Amino acid sequence: MKLPLYQIDAFAEKPFQGNPAAVCPLDRWLPDETLQAIAEENNLSETAFYVKEGEIHDLRWFTPTKEVDLCGHATLAAAYVIFETTGSDLQKITFHSKSGPLHVSRMGDLLELDFPLQTGVECEAPPELIEGLGQVPSKCFRAKDYMAVYETEACVNALSPDFAKLKELDLRGVIVTAPGNSSDFVSRFFTPNFGIDEDPVTGSAHCTLTPYWAKRLGKNELRAIQISKRTGHLRCSLKDDRVLISGRAIPYLKGSINF
Repeated sequence: MKLPLYQIDAFAEKPFQGNPAAVCPLDRWLPDETLQAIAEENNLSETAFYVKEGEIHDLRWFTPTKEVDLCGHATLAAAYVIFETTGSDLQKITFHSKSGPLHVSRMGDLLELDFPLQTGVECEAPPELIEGLGQVPSKCFRAKDYMAVYETEACVNALSPDFAKLKELDLRGVIVTAPGNSSDFVSRFFTPNFGIDEDPVTGSAHCTLTPYWAKRLGKNELRAIQISKRTGHLRCSLKDDRVLISGRAIPYLKGSINF
């Protein structure tokens, strides 16, 4: 069997930035074990698979170790592939996913994700989180992930986590965040439970980051940087119970999978 394969740098300003995602269009769904094997072979933080059903695209995401319910950068990458292979008349894509309907629109040279809000609830920082991060956060929140808030960008940048300890936590991952020096806020994201110690850029984490920083800063339009080694640039805003997350997609390669 031969399948098309694309690799896209999502939330990037230029090649070799952002978060690389593999995108694999399918005519029909393959067995889950095959999808997982492809994602493991790709060895990127996510591989997106989609099947077109009429005007809707069914979309799924796999890390190298398991399927996930929501992934921002691989959705951006999948939308880029569809826009580029369909033609200039298409301006909006609707995906059906385990997190409900997801919409992606062209906004000039940006692609805008329309994702569900995941507001965090303030909580005590678990001992495993404090030990795993090595620094006590000023605040901690619980949503799909834990979100640890620090006072400065330098503090977030200096964290050197104990991933074995973070793996003991009961949620998907850990977002760390602080006010930015050249942006409204910065973040990093750790998810060793899903086979990714540090994710380069995490669109879905901004479903929790955006409502927190919008309230704290008293503004609805936010510029964010995920300060991983690769660096990711995002624009975020609130719209009712949704989060709009925009960024660029940079194509890296096109090929085929043979098995």
